[in-house]
Amino acid sequence: MATSLSCSADQLASFFGPNATDATSAASLICSQLEAINNKFSDTAYAVDSTYLLFSAYLVFSMQLGFAMLCAGSVRAKNTMNIMLTNVLDAAAGGLFYYLFGFAFAFGTPSNGFIGRHNFALKSFPTSNFDYSYFLYQWAFAIAAAGITSGSIAERTQFVAYLIYSSFLTGFVYPVVSHWFWSVDGWASASNTGDLLFGSGVIDFAGSGVVHMVGGIAGLWGAYIEGPRIGRFDRSGQSVLRGHSASLVVLGTFMLWFGWYGFNPGSFTKILSAYNTGSYYGQWSAIGRTAVTTTLAGCTAALTTLFGKRILSGHWNVTDVCNGLLGGFAAITSGCSVVEPWAAIVCGFVAAVVLIACNKLAEKAKYDDPLEAAQLHGGCGAWGVIFTALFAKEKFVNEVYPGKPGRPYGLFMGGGGKLLAAHVIQILVVAGWVSATMGPLFFILHKLKLLRISPEDEMAGMDLTRHGGFAYVYHDDDDVQSNGIQLRKIEPTATTPSSV
Repeated sequence: MATSLSCSADQLASFFGPNATDATSAASLICSQLEAINNKFSDTAYAVDSTYLLFSAYLVFSMQLGFAMLCAGSVRAKNTMNIMLTNVLDAAAGGLFYYLFGFAFAFGTPSNGFIGRHNFALKSFPTSNFDYSYFLYQWAFAIAAAGITSGSIAERTQFVAYLIYSSFLTGFVYPVVSHWFWSVDGWASASNTGDLLFGSGVIDFAGSGVVHMVGGIAGLWGAYIEGPRIGRFDRSGQSVLRGHSASLVVLGTFMLWFGWYGFNPGSFTKILSAYNTGSYYGQWSAIGRTAVTTTLAGCTAALTTLFGKRILSGHWNVTDVCNGLLGGFAAITSGCSVVEPWAAIVCGFVAAVVLIACNKLAEKAKYDDPLEAAQLHGGCGAWGVIFTALFAKEKFVNEVYPGKPGRPYGLFMGGGGKLLAAHVIQILVVAGWVSATMGPLFFILHKLKLLRISPEDEMAGMDLTRHGGFAYVYHDDDDVQSNGIQLRKIEPTATTPSSV
């Protein structure tokens, strides 16, 4: 926001000259009018920033629809209602638990470096630091992390387990991580008002580590402890089960793409901030650049995946392309505000390679993740954290994180290795924290027989056994009985790539 206008009646009165009958009163009147104008400008600035943040929150929340469509298309038809309901509950349960505990643990200030301790249930809200729009925005982020995890354990998880893990993740696990890296009190935050980790703190602008790694690693543990779905791999170890609707996958991907423009550019939280007063260049320019880097990373990853999978499998696979696109978005999320557009292309290219490699590793280990969530969000998210430490530009870092001159920046941009060291620590502590909290939770649920459904229910499908019927009249190939019209999936038979 521009510098406030100032006016002193005594100073202004000296300009009226000796012929003025009441110079002080006239000067006071003028100053009062200027002060009123200044207050209007201030009010407008707050309103513009709040509206921008609310609009960004709406965009991020719309990603829940994207998650729902993506999940529905990636599972078999007999589990469609189940996975859709879990997405609804991620938002609903997450809303209550983030309101009661999550926001306070994440941003309740003043606090220590580990966890927040104020503003439970939005007590004493709003404050000079946070308004309701900020809470709504951060809640949308929290439920995004929970939505990532639900995809990893789809098609075989009991309903009560979804409720328990989602509430725990959004109410405690995720908020602690976001406090570490985003709160002004966080021990590794780049916005910390005290000493910074390695003189820089962690630059995880919109959450490649905070959101995507947390959701991905939580899903990794859930899927590992549950084990693969029945029939997931054949005797040769090849993947067998596939999602039932590429159309829903594409629809969900485009919805997520749209929402990412609130996820990354919206993380500035303010738009009306000038870097140099009276200039065309300000925070609005940085927001535009962030949208561009986000777009380029996703597009590059999609094309790299398209041709990479064509070489490896011989097919143009739309589902793989959609996952590659999302992998590029997950990777650029950390450094989207502090890198040049050309660097985003590098980010997207490597993200696609990382995703393909992680999927190959998962297949060899017979790890079953119906949405590739752990590989996509965990693997590509970790790459995004490293990428930022390599390519963050000094000018952009000082603009986005002002007040700390001489802050380290990207290694490949001449900024030394301190930022990289901080980001390696982030990867280690996020992986350790999520493993230490979500791993035991899933293990306890497994031992209490609250995690996985019975083999009979799994074969019949949870829509029928748990939700009263199918989402639509459709039967998968592995269904024993056929009632009504049967739609069959026809797999490609070519063993070598055909001509384009």
